Amino acid sequence: MSGPVSLDHYKEALLFLSTAGVVVPLFRRLQISPVIGFLGAGILLGPWGLGQLASRSPIIAALSFTEVEQMAVFAEFGVVFLLFMIGLELSFERLNRLRRLVFGLGAMQVVSCAIAIAAVAMALGETGASAGVIGGALALSSTAIAIPVMAERKRLRAAAGRAAFSVLLFQDLMVAPLLLMIAVLGSRENAGLGSGVLYAVLPGVIGLVVIVGVGRLVLRPLFRQVAVARSSEFFMAACLLVVIGTSVLAAAVGLSMTLGAFIAGLLLAETEYRRQVEVTIEPFKGLLLGLFFVSMGAGLDMGRLFGNPVRIIGIAVGFVALKIVLIWASARIAGLPGAVSREIALVLGPGGEFALVMFAAALAAGVIPLATGADLMVATTLSMIAIPALGTLAARLVPPNVEIDLYGLRNLAPPEAGLVPVIIAGYGRVGALVGDLLTRHQIPFVAIDGDARLVAHEREAGKRIYWGNASDPDFLRRCGIAQARGLVVTMDNPAAVEQVVSAGRYERADLVIVARARDAIHARHLYEMGATDAIPETIEASLQLSESLLVDIGVPMGHVIASIHEKRDEFRAILQEGNDAARPRRGVKAPTRAKAAAKSD
Repeated sequence: MSGPVSLDHYKEALLFLSTAGVVVPLFRRLQISPVIGFLGAGILLGPWGLGQLASRSPIIAALSFTEVEQMAVFAEFGVVFLLFMIGLELSFERLNRLRRLVFGLGAMQVVSCAIAIAAVAMALGETGASAGVIGGALALSSTAIAIPVMAERKRLRAAAGRAAFSVLLFQDLMVAPLLLMIAVLGSRENAGLGSGVLYAVLPGVIGLVVIVGVGRLVLRPLFRQVAVARSSEFFMAACLLVVIGTSVLAAAVGLSMTLGAFIAGLLLAETEYRRQVEVTIEPFKGLLLGLFFVSMGAGLDMGRLFGNPVRIIGIAVGFVALKIVLIWASARIAGLPGAVSREIALVLGPGGEFALVMFAAALAAGVIPLATGADLMVATTLSMIAIPALGTLAARLVPPNVEIDLYGLRNLAPPEAGLVPVIIAGYGRVGALVGDLLTRHQIPFVAIDGDARLVAHEREAGKRIYWGNASDPDFLRRCGIAQARGLVVTMDNPAAVEQVVSAGRYERADLVIVARARDAIHARHLYEMGATDAIPETIEASLQLSESLLVDIGVPMGHVIASIHEKRDEFRAILQEGNDAARPRRGVKAPTRAKAAAKSD
């Protein structure tokens, strides 16, 4: 039998989960970004908040974060999972179309901001090496906060969102070279800089090629085998393996962990498992991002802020104002309209999480003075706390209908976004026939099926189909049910059909739902659940047999068709009799998630 359990080992985890349970519902109800809540909770409960009183009371000690360093190890994965999800929303093709913004606007922003901030630092008495590190670090912005802030305001798919993401992506690409610069500046060796850079960069380039090459060969077969096993646990394990494995491999070869995760997302973006991967990873991303912000707030040295508030706040305001001006100018040079330029300048003006990483590395290498580094880390964190407020200001300054299509940005949204008139749940023989008829009438559709082999075959044939659980409301949202005109449920498993109908009606009150029923009793039940139409197999088969018989014995085709339609309407009226469920309605009980998607016929 194991010994007594020490609660100290679990205190940080329990305190964080309790914080998340309070912060997220409360701040969403107040319509305030939960990011602010997590940062505030970290400051309040961290070593510079209640932690200072921990030694005086066991209760306060239990309610404060004391092992911030241990939290930070896991908190880094919040940004990693965020970049993985962003990669899933893109693809190599769409990324290629963004190259003019990534390597044009992004490079212009980083270089101009780094040079200007470094010049100011040198003017204030910093050495050339210290100023270079300060300029490079403060030129970076916060992916972890800027992306969620823009997503909450539905700006990610607008021109400003795509441009801001392009700049952030270039900044992420620059993290490894900037960290390399710190390592070179911190070394006392007299070796040539060129050869040192070459030997340091070469492993990263090779590692990047290996990640992309192996990923293209391995990822799809890996997920196909896991999907065939029909185990949600194995699928979750495969998702976590890919995210964490690629990020750790990237870090091992000198790249940033976020870049490795982003590439993994890109590799999975065009596969049939993309939507189910998004649904599986989303909870981990949300929790780990919350942990990231809590650890960031807990690491804020409030003592330095209160000791010299003018200096700290002055640094924060100064570099943010300088960056806003330079980013706005860079965006205007790149051809962005004034309103869009203002929006991305305000959102990207504050510092970022990688600046904190760079300052920590520079302090360890002795490149920047200890006091300067500590002040810069506090100022950077303060600027990051201001991002949601700056995002709100940016939204108010941008006219409601301003939009552009610079470099084809408008077409960079996922293919399903706004273009999913029909969702077909189950793509066996019945679903495939429905899809063929929709295609004949030029109506686009997205198909869902739980048979991995069938999905792979149809995907190779060019069909827009995803493997996943159609009874999961989150999965239906990812497939575009918010924009869909209709949902067709063709599965041959009655229980699975009911779950999908329930999930679809729960999501949309006005959605047309046509479902396949086993018999009249099942059809009546589906009508009660909210199906617009339920088609019983037995009745429909008898009608088709009758139609063939009447035509073959000489009854005129027109009379036969009219009588068949009349009989079908009679059956529908009987099945709908006694309930008004055929009318679309909201407020039905939220569906329970099925263990796995049912195989269709």
